[in-house]
Amino acid sequence: MRHRFRPVPSLRAATAAIGAAVLLAGCGSVMAGDGGDHDRESVAEETFPHAPVFDYQLGGAYSSPAGAEVVVRDRTAPPEVGTYSVCYVNAFQTQPGEHDLWPDEALLRDASGPVIDAEWPDEILLDTSTPDGRERILDTVAPWVRGCAADGFRGVEFDNIDSFTRSGGALTFADNLALATDLARIAHAEGLTVGQKNAAEFTAELRARAGFDFAVAEECAAYEECAAYTAAYGDAVLAVEYTDSLPRGFSAMCEDPDSPASMILRDRGLVVAGDHAYVYERCSAR
Repeated sequence: MRHRFRPVPSLRAATAAIGAAVLLAGCGSVMAGDGGDHDRESVAEETFPHAPVFDYQLGGAYSSPAGAEVVVRDRTAPPEVGTYSVCYVNAFQTQPGEHDLWPDEALLRDASGPVIDAEWPDEILLDTSTPDGRERILDTVAPWVRGCAADGFRGVEFDNIDSFTRSGGALTFADNLALATDLARIAHAEGLTVGQKNAAEFTAELRARAGFDFAVAEECAAYEECAAYTAAYGDAVLAVEYTDSLPRGFSAMCEDPDSPASMILRDRGLVVAGDHAYVYERCSAR
């Protein structure tokens, strides 16, 4: 998705809180390793909050606005006590400032060297094209996911599922779907619900085959993509619009019947509360 936001490393919290989250007891985990369709009810339908008030805090952790039930933070930040906290993980590209965490064999390369995301030149695409390549990615990402659970997060969102669209044909949707399915299986085994990040046009398959439970949708109202998410996830959609790209007033977007029940307006930098650029507004009737 061309408008996704990435956490700013210099603004991340460096501490972690200890907590516990057990979501799958008695209902079974998702075994999606073969990429086949699921014969279980979604974890989201059982445990993810219904149309929650939420906040999106990838630019740095701070005390959430009153009434927030769900809070999304970077995996390096602590979950917020008293909320359903969701952990952000960049699982298909390297994170800015974290290239050294990855073995060279995990990076996608062409004749010119590592394949860079043109919109995020400090991010390298990960090589999902082979089973061995996906295993190398999991060697790094799986401990992050388990760390999210150990720290007390209750859900996880995986960014850059659509990296194959920026790979020059080196990667396919099937490659990324295979990795997404493995990631969802690992997260579910840790008791975490699993969120799709953007990639609206692939929602139906990601929901049905990878077993995702909810979605984080950036600018779906601005780009008229919200229905793709709500058709698959119902009220389990966290929609974030940004102040610098509103095609109409935010109140009008809230009134649009296609808009998810949970939708907020944020500043593009997702800065912390108290910063002069900070903006947070939510649909008043939701």
